[in-house]
Amino acid sequence: MINVKPLIETKSLHKHYKLGETIVKANNGIDLKINKGEFVSIFGPSGCGKSTLMHMLGLLDKPTKGELLFKGKKTSNLNDDEKTHIRNKNIGFVFQFFFLSPNLNALENVQLPMIFKNENKEKRDKRAKELLKLVGLGDRLHHMPYQLSGGQRQRVAIARALANEPELILADEPTGNLDSKTGDEVEKLFNNLWKKGNTVIVVTHDKGIAERSNRIIYLKDGKVTKDVKR
Repeated sequence: MINVKPLIETKSLHKHYKLGETIVKANNGIDLKINKGEFVSIFGPSGCGKSTLMHMLGLLDKPTKGELLFKGKKTSNLNDDEKTHIRNKNIGFVFQFFFLSPNLNALENVQLPMIFKNENKEKRDKRAKELLKLVGLGDRLHHMPYQLSGGQRQRVAIARALANEPELILADEPTGNLDSKTGDEVEKLFNNLWKKGNTVIVVTHDKGIAERSNRIIYLKDGKVTKDVKR
């Protein structure tokens, strides 16, 4: 029998911050295994440690103690360049505030990760157009961010996250700045990406997006209180 390692595994993961004389325990001993092909929602109220956990899962921050394994490999001994390489190759990020470059149009924004990967221009153009079409923006290729609605900007951000064909998509409150109708459209988009075989982890306090996932990890006061596979 083949022993398949989890895509991500955390072992007693802690993240503590010092705020004046107070130690804030944002994450306080988290044990998780997330397999390739899952659609996971990390769900809980504001301030429960969801975004802190996502930053560690995406190698944007390091734990105070505990261990994070990516594809069975410990990440604690990796240097910054090695972590950057994993992020560029394996992880696509979607944030609440989009973080699009205001001086680039939709097509150019989606091409950015491929530029960092040194892909040639012809391949960048072709893939960026395909991805914008996938997210329903095939007719908005040359629109600047200020010419797009919030939902359209989030769709550009999702297309950008897919640019390098990552194994993992990490999204932090992707519907947090959207109205309910637009948020529902973005939720459906994540669900479709999962059905196409992507591994998706969404940090959210939106019940709608959580209920579309096949697993919900409930977080409270920096700890996992419940892990429900659906």
